[in-house]
Amino acid sequence: MSEHWRVDLEDWLTPFLVALRHKTRMRLCPAYIAGLIGPGDRKSVQPMAARDGEFGYDQLHHFVSDGVWESGPLEAVLLKEADRLVGDDAGYLVIDDTALPKKGSHSVGVAAQYASSLGKTSNCQSLVSVTLASREVPVMVGLRLFLPESWTNDVARMNRARVPQECQVALTKPEIAIEEIDRVIASGARFGCVLADAGYGSSGPFREALSKRDLLWAVGISRRQNVYQADVGLIFPEAATGRRRKYHVPDDVAVSAEKMLADGKWKKVSWRRGTKGKLNCQFAACRVRVADGHRHRMSDGRVQAMPGEEEVWLVGERRSTGEQKYYLSNLPADAPLKMLAAAIKARWICEQAHQQLKEELGLDHFEGRSWTGLHRHCLMAMIAFAFLQSRRLKAAGRKKKSRGATASADNARHPPGHSRPLHATATKALSPL
Repeated sequence: MSEHWRVDLEDWLTPFLVALRHKTRMRLCPAYIAGLIGPGDRKSVQPMAARDGEFGYDQLHHFVSDGVWESGPLEAVLLKEADRLVGDDAGYLVIDDTALPKKGSHSVGVAAQYASSLGKTSNCQSLVSVTLASREVPVMVGLRLFLPESWTNDVARMNRARVPQECQVALTKPEIAIEEIDRVIASGARFGCVLADAGYGSSGPFREALSKRDLLWAVGISRRQNVYQADVGLIFPEAATGRRRKYHVPDDVAVSAEKMLADGKWKKVSWRRGTKGKLNCQFAACRVRVADGHRHRMSDGRVQAMPGEEEVWLVGERRSTGEQKYYLSNLPADAPLKMLAAAIKARWICEQAHQQLKEELGLDHFEGRSWTGLHRHCLMAMIAFAFLQSRRLKAAGRKKKSRGATASADNARHPPGHSRPLHATATKALSPL
């Protein structure tokens, strides 16, 4: 990347700086973001200050950890910019979480907890992430810390880490995600479907909250999730003795998602072209009602959940490794299998964002312990990522325009109906190995 990016950054950050409304902060913000983007293996405050030269450690640290300014206006500008870059009624809002490994126990929210991105239990901070994406381009718009019970049960500990009073409540990750989704909706950012993994999709209240907001969704679930056939009925069984049943019961038995699709029609589906050719897996789907209603006791003593009101898609995926995954989606009943597969697999775009935020922009390098410092650092990293995506999209647009101009010139030299010479690369592609 040429040094022109620094000039471009200053111009691109203008609406963010206007939102800061303070001369010194309007200089510190670009310096901090440039420190995240620029060279250097470590993107914590001290090495960034040493590389910058203009601002010292105390100034940058005060800006991100102690300065009296609100993040809300900058978050609003980020959402507006993300919508401009990738907002699309056919796009996605991807919900996931990412872990920041930590040593010790003083950093806000740190605890021994399962980290899906690491695939194991680790001492870490866990952040719920929200990514707006379309055309395989992600822009992350939200990173919010999850507080485990070891924190929410200890008010003194939260106060020491300066957790705001309104955030000192126990919330599950799905509950945090819904609050973040509401924030995105309120901003007017465009997307067509919410995507999430099984950590969120296995929550009935999460899926219900999405449907109540008239959102389309496609989410992962456990293979053990119980479901009913879509045409399940509700009956009042006649008891041989005793009083008549007060509540109706299903006329069929719920089975696991895995069992429901075991004998389904599995088809090889390609959802997009990758660098090594078409990406494909075996998929199967059927319409179901999820067993996540109120629970009742059957005549044989078993406790069974009632079928939910909404009829949805159950989708299974068999990978070449032998691994099987299962999903639920409220996409239309006439949605083809390829559409279901494409929506489900689009969720992985957020992993690209997580990886770059950590490897290139120092998301996991913050060494402060406070709630405010961590969230401001995350906000600066997301703004830096959005800037880089804007440059990539602009460069791709120039490249596409250049190819279009070349093609037009070529057409002028070789009008339709006239033979034209094969391009060298095309000739190479047609030649035998």
